[in-house]
Amino acid sequence: MNPAPFPQLQVFLAVARLASFSAAARELGVSTSAVSQAVRQLEEQLRVVLFTRTTRSVALTDAGRRLVEGAGPAMSQALTALSEASAQPGEAVGRLRLSVPQMAVPFMIKPVLPTFHERHPRVEVEVAVEERFVDIVAEGYDAGVRLSEAIERDMVQVRLTDAFRFVVVGSPAYLEKHGTPQKPEDLLRHECITFRSRSTGNLYAWELERGRRNWRVPVRGGVVSNDNALSTALAETGLGLAYAFEPAVKEQLRDGRLVAVLEAYAPTVPGFFLYYPNRAQRSTPLRLFVEVAKQLALKSL
Repeated sequence: MNPAPFPQLQVFLAVARLASFSAAARELGVSTSAVSQAVRQLEEQLRVVLFTRTTRSVALTDAGRRLVEGAGPAMSQALTALSEASAQPGEAVGRLRLSVPQMAVPFMIKPVLPTFHERHPRVEVEVAVEERFVDIVAEGYDAGVRLSEAIERDMVQVRLTDAFRFVVVGSPAYLEKHGTPQKPEDLLRHECITFRSRSTGNLYAWELERGRRNWRVPVRGGVVSNDNALSTALAETGLGLAYAFEPAVKEQLRDGRLVAVLEAYAPTVPGFFLYYPNRAQRSTPLRLFVEVAKQLALKSL
């Protein structure tokens, strides 16, 4: 076997990350046939099948998944090291790939990215906004942002925000017309703007808590959305009640466009955390991003 099939490995990792030969070809600036040939050469050298291919999908085999988990972070570090070798003293270069939920974008990305780019203009940052739970190692991300309970235990976690609440909100006009719920069960008699998960396709049951007791209320209403910002905007119009990330509606609560109800039952979550595998912490772009995020993200809530 060729002891250093690095070009083929880089192509393989691009296909694995994008789950597409054609998308990998576009990213790498080569033809799809060249990508297929590079993967085939790597499979021949390793004597294993790395992808299961159909006319409609590309999926990793067990051997392919093991190769991604073992070689992906190392390849990323090697490419970063090559970029840094050409940098001027004190200058950071390289690439940073982040997986971030939509809810965190106004607080994690909008306030942080402009400052980070201004300080480190030669670091390319790619942000994937997605609600599904992402295996950041297998999919080639350097780090992700999530609520702490959604992070695997073997990951390094860096707190970015304080704890915050989720609240049920409605407009003054809606509450005047339909009354104010006093306990979680009352929500079943109200018009609620329901949320459908983009990752599972399921309707979300609103989670409430008081003391040691927890509720998951299967609310229903005439409107279903998969976008939290749309739900709260519709709640402002008086269409119904919405379940909101409290920092996202602080202005509406402050000026009275929305009113929080059932506040005694509002659940508190530990906050947003940046997370990454142990072996990724030597990455200079990631270390610098963590520094800027810790400075700015907390101030944005």
